[in-house]
Amino acid sequence: MFKRFKPHILMIIAQLGYTFLYFITEASFKHGMNPHVYVTYRHVVGALVMFPFAYFLERKVRPKLTVALLAEIFVLSLLGVGLTLNMYFASLKYTSPTFVTAMVNSIASLTFVIAVLLRLEFVDMRNPRGIAKVMGTLISLGGVMLMTFYKGSIIPNISHSLLNIQQNAIIQENWLKGSVLTIASCVAWPLFFILQAYTLKRYPAQLSLTTWISVIGAAQSAVFTAFAERKPGIWAIGFNIDLWSAIYGGVVCSGYIIYVQLWCTEVKGPVFVTMFNPLSTILVAIIAYFVLAEKLYIGSIIGAIVVIFGMYLFLWGKEEQKPQKAELYFNSEESKTLANSLGNEQMVDP
Repeated sequence: MFKRFKPHILMIIAQLGYTFLYFITEASFKHGMNPHVYVTYRHVVGALVMFPFAYFLERKVRPKLTVALLAEIFVLSLLGVGLTLNMYFASLKYTSPTFVTAMVNSIASLTFVIAVLLRLEFVDMRNPRGIAKVMGTLISLGGVMLMTFYKGSIIPNISHSLLNIQQNAIIQENWLKGSVLTIASCVAWPLFFILQAYTLKRYPAQLSLTTWISVIGAAQSAVFTAFAERKPGIWAIGFNIDLWSAIYGGVVCSGYIIYVQLWCTEVKGPVFVTMFNPLSTILVAIIAYFVLAEKLYIGSIIGAIVVIFGMYLFLWGKEEQKPQKAELYFNSEESKTLANSLGNEQMVDP
């Protein structure tokens, strides 16, 4: 049972990690941490943490790193870190958190559509499970939209705020610019998950790939920050919430969660990974209600129930393909060739 539901458990834990990230980065940004500097430091920490594990645990199974493969990882890092995260944080300055949340939670549906078009995800509309995958995706998206745009009556708070995290600075509204940045980041994220599936076929070393994504992503983010924020003082960081947010983001999100996502992408596919994204939105709303005494609306509860039902429906439809797909792959010539090359060549990159 554990082996069967291991990807599900790991992705739920990953969403818990993203949930706590929201609160610690909120406090850090309010303290004065520049979001683009945060992205850079976070991935520097992630690279430092993951490097020893990648170097020693995958020395004998890591394929040779070619120029073409390095270029592919560069694009992967750009889609997942350097370009996407920086566009996402920049969009928060010009739009509302409600709009950004709605767009981010549509990533699962976008990933599903792209995966079907690229034949990474198969849908048989004559099969009840195939219908369940489509309906589950649509229902989950509907639940997210319901949480975002419908409020309903307020649920009274049952306790006082245990923490005091004030809101960010006033938003500089520029909806055209903000919308373009938000949409661009939300299109890049599905491409990031899709490209992972292709890269893992040629570089099946998740720890090493996680490290490379952090290293290259940190460098890309540093270049982006240097051009966007020409103030040397923003790079200063003290022994305070800014440091802890960078450490937490690097160890948990740029290290553990990226590795888990790569592993689950290889086992279950990119759509499976993104279907868990709305969970963090639900958890943030719940924790904010109990810990920060923020307002909780009936619409959020109804939307959360709809999201969970849609996700369950999709996962039920997804389960049918796993044994067949795995059996076909491990009996294929591609799998045998890859296994022989890894076992005989023992290539190690620098």
